Amino acid sequence: SSQEMTNVTAVLEFKLLGFSSNPHCQILLFTVFLVIYILTILGNTIIISVVTLEPRLHSPMYKFLKNLSFLEVCYTTTIVPKMLDNLLAKRKSISFSGCMAQLYYFVSLGATECYLLSVMAYDRYLAVCEPLRYGVAMTAEFYTRLAVGSWVTGVFTGFLPCLMVSRLQFCSYNLIDHFFCDISPLLKLSCSDTTVTETVIFILSLLVLSSCFLLTLVSYLLIILSILKIPCASGKRITFSTCSSHLVVVTIYYGTMISMYVRPTYNLSSELNKAISVLYTVVTPLLNPLIYSLRNKAFKKALLKIANRH
Repeated sequence: SSQEMTNVTAVLEFKLLGFSSNPHCQILLFTVFLVIYILTILGNTIIISVVTLEPRLHSPMYKFLKNLSFLEVCYTTTIVPKMLDNLLAKRKSISFSGCMAQLYYFVSLGATECYLLSVMAYDRYLAVCEPLRYGVAMTAEFYTRLAVGSWVTGVFTGFLPCLMVSRLQFCSYNLIDHFFCDISPLLKLSCSDTTVTETVIFILSLLVLSSCFLLTLVSYLLIILSILKIPCASGKRITFSTCSSHLVVVTIYYGTMISMYVRPTYNLSSELNKAISVLYTVVTPLLNPLIYSLRNKAFKKALLKIANRH
């Protein structure tokens, strides 16, 4: 059985195949992703700064937005710099521990984003549907509990999938057909039986994604029903446009995440896999700040005020 033993050499690093082997294509992708990444960091940093500097934006809604922006910076930074590096590098490798770390941050921050989006939807629900109770219900203490709760739960959500994936065996073949260490390409690579791991991750994804998506959806549906009762047309339009834009972001995010993680067998073509992944790792972190802040009058006012001051 010494012959068998040599086949199970532990993989110490993986090679990320990324997008295309065409050099022109890679330079084009590098440029596009770099621009999006810079805009994402810039946009989210502006939101964090404006909310911090403008006392009038110190309400729970904007504090949640600040949390979301900080999260988006971390989330996209987990994936994009390594991806950019690999687009230009000859050796597109990532160490085993680096790969597991990336997987852990990606899963934890992704879960935190689900929790934060549902908490933000709940905050809007209270503000629109129960305006008289809002001040009493959404105290600073309650806000802190919801925000800290989202982060802490996210941090714990990442543990189990990563622990299970890291304990799988990876034999001599180490090519990951993706641009980051995601669950499904790693499961495909493993030479051990992945049935239990797949089942656990499927159930966990289903629980986290569907419960958060349902909470968010119900909050917005109640908000929309409440808006339809508003007699004044302009009030109706403002609230409706804000909520519908939130709903668009949320639907893109959950739609792509659910299509990726909540399916019993991981059999999408790798090209489609990558395309969908770009949506939630690169595009959503740029869209979120834009949609949440630019559809908001108070935020735009504060931004102009700060810009004029400097």
